[in-house]
Amino acid sequence: MNITQVDDIRAFNRFYTRQIGLLSESLHKSAFSLTEARVLFELDASGAQVVGKLASTLDLDPAYLSRILTRFRKAGLITLETDSKDRRVRVAELTDLGRETYSGLQSASRNEVTSLITPLSDAQRDELASAMKTIQTLLGSEPAQSDKAPPKPVLIRDHRPGDLGWIVHRHGDLYAREYQWDGRFEGLVAEIAANFLAEHDPKREGCWIAEHDGKPVGSIMLVRESDSVAKLRILFVEPDARGLGIGKHLVDHCIAFARRAGYGEITLWTNANLHAARKIYQKGGFVLVHEEPHHSFGHDLIGQNWTLAL
Repeated sequence: MNITQVDDIRAFNRFYTRQIGLLSESLHKSAFSLTEARVLFELDASGAQVVGKLASTLDLDPAYLSRILTRFRKAGLITLETDSKDRRVRVAELTDLGRETYSGLQSASRNEVTSLITPLSDAQRDELASAMKTIQTLLGSEPAQSDKAPPKPVLIRDHRPGDLGWIVHRHGDLYAREYQWDGRFEGLVAEIAANFLAEHDPKREGCWIAEHDGKPVGSIMLVRESDSVAKLRILFVEPDARGLGIGKHLVDHCIAFARRAGYGEITLWTNANLHAARKIYQKGGFVLVHEEPHHSFGHDLIGQNWTLAL
């Protein structure tokens, strides 16, 4: 490493903090500092938190965090209760007002980023997101060995024209080769894709593609089942891209979108022999609620319904 590399990184840090307003005393012209917003984010994302663990997660001085939480409690943004099993332990949890307040911060943040990238083309936005993912991958992982290439980032993007056709083709081909399912499965995926293209509401539904090394390697879809329930569909990862955590990233992306869209529950239907997908759903918090045998795609299978409360 030389001094020029260090200075280049410092220059980028100064540029980026100016671009997104981190040098301002308040975040997104709100009453909250960046640190306070991080606390709200963690409580929104993870639910009720033991205060000591929250300080450790955010790498904050406990006394400083305590002052923030006291302010939040007085403002009605959180409850701060003593644990019933250990009175030395305090638990913080967002109130309805706290969740509403954090949602407003999220909207303001999205609006600022939207304004920042609106002048860019779709290709430039994808390039920007990929570059940021590269930074996150390189600085968030173990240092690469000098004789090995650095890991390539995974980019999750919205679907584009042609992607749904690719999804249908890859599902039909892969499931025929790996499970010997007949053409009726490809027909089912084609029907799902056609219905999505014809009827989907971009505010409450989405289809996302995972890209690795510039190639599509996975997909997932979230569609409306009812006003309060969303349905996860067509999770898929190419065989040569497995082991990179792509399936988990896709499911996590879907869950985050469903929360922002206001759903209270996500459901999905799968088959018991799809072991890798089932493990991803379990790790994501989904619970098996029903299963029954059926004959589909030329085989005797066991269908399963899973749900996740948001």
